[in-house]
Amino acid sequence: MEKVVAIFDIGKTNKKVLLINKSLKVVYETEEKFSTTVDEDGVECDDIERIESWMFSFLENLVCNKHYELAGVNFSTYGATLVWLDGEGKRLTPVYNYLKPIDAQFQQALFDQNGGEVEFCRNTASPALGMMLNSGVQISWMQSERPDVFSKARHILHFPQYLSSLLTRKYVSELTSIGCHTFMWDFDHQEYHPWLREAGVSLPDPVKNNTLYKVTVGDSEVKCGVGIHDSSASLVPYLMAESEPFLLISTGTWCINMNPFNHEPLTAEELKQDSLCYISVNQNSVKSSRFFLGHIHDVNVERLTKWFDVSPQAYKDIVVDRELVGQMVDGTCPLPGFFASGVPEAYVDEAIDLSAFADFNTAYHQLMFDLSRLTAQSIRLVISDQRQVHKMFVSGGFARNEIFVRLMGDFFPSYEVLTSRVDNSSALGAALVIMNGVLKYAQPEIDLDLKRWKSFKELV
Repeated sequence: MEKVVAIFDIGKTNKKVLLINKSLKVVYETEEKFSTTVDEDGVECDDIERIESWMFSFLENLVCNKHYELAGVNFSTYGATLVWLDGEGKRLTPVYNYLKPIDAQFQQALFDQNGGEVEFCRNTASPALGMMLNSGVQISWMQSERPDVFSKARHILHFPQYLSSLLTRKYVSELTSIGCHTFMWDFDHQEYHPWLREAGVSLPDPVKNNTLYKVTVGDSEVKCGVGIHDSSASLVPYLMAESEPFLLISTGTWCINMNPFNHEPLTAEELKQDSLCYISVNQNSVKSSRFFLGHIHDVNVERLTKWFDVSPQAYKDIVVDRELVGQMVDGTCPLPGFFASGVPEAYVDEAIDLSAFADFNTAYHQLMFDLSRLTAQSIRLVISDQRQVHKMFVSGGFARNEIFVRLMGDFFPSYEVLTSRVDNSSALGAALVIMNGVLKYAQPEIDLDLKRWKSFKELV
């Protein structure tokens, strides 16, 4: 039987579980897309009961499998999500969608009480995102709008630590989740921000990401990690494998641009443009910026497919027209651009006249050019003049999009643009932080299976 660790990699769209062996190879992978449910206000949210049931069912079947011996479990999930538990560890609420609207008064009250918006956001390295995207605001909202839940709550956990607690019954926190635009961490003093204590909120001291607890699954004793925020997890394999400074462009629903070698303080202008700092597993600040790339792509592709009456999956079969993209790069393309007035609040560019495009293929090329252009603007926010970086790694779903990857080379001609054929960097990162403690082995060399991409100009 082959010893493996099981990683539950929970994204907003896809829920995966991967089995990774001591050679860091994925020996099994399965993916689910669960239908969503709604919270008490009718706002769409993940069906956490189905996710929990799926997780337990998979683990119970795995320990009976004759091919694999389950040695460890860990969790990589999206951030900006809190789970409220009573004294027995039972959920008191649904797992709220981070896009759930919250009255701006709760965010404003934090600003007013803590030196104003600019200073508070700088100190917490968190842009003011609205909704529940700053998870700390949810605490103020809960205290005011759901006082019955707030009074019963004994544990407030971020999503990765909640999933871990289902097995461990340990209620902990860790820095990659706390340091994810939460308004909860004081980056100046490296501790919880004083407003939490003043609000009567007690949160657990952070533990390291390699912390393990023994749990029982079926008749087997297994070591369980405490979970990790997915963006920080995706950085782990590159930090461990690469000796030179680099940027990591981690793409998916969000495009997270991370520069682990830029430690300059955030400026007010950077905060306005959705820059922030994450915390790495090494407990270092990572200057980052974000762009809602995958979501904006999907909702606009949906409009295009309906307009041109093609399959929703038609974009996956696009044959890249290098001459057309070259014209866009040179500024000689006569086609209208998307998002001429910026990305609208609903993310769909209803203003552009789709009749200007001959077919779906042409319109998709223009959409990808403009999404890549906006992504490049976001990436520039994390580039430092003080530390020369010449490598750009692109991971995630858009690493397989030739238009996007080659355009990164056109927008950043001094960078070597590389993609990794490791598709599951978040899951691999979640495995790496616990692997040595689980399997007690000398870590093998991490093979990122890199491919260098030429820009469109280099192809001419």
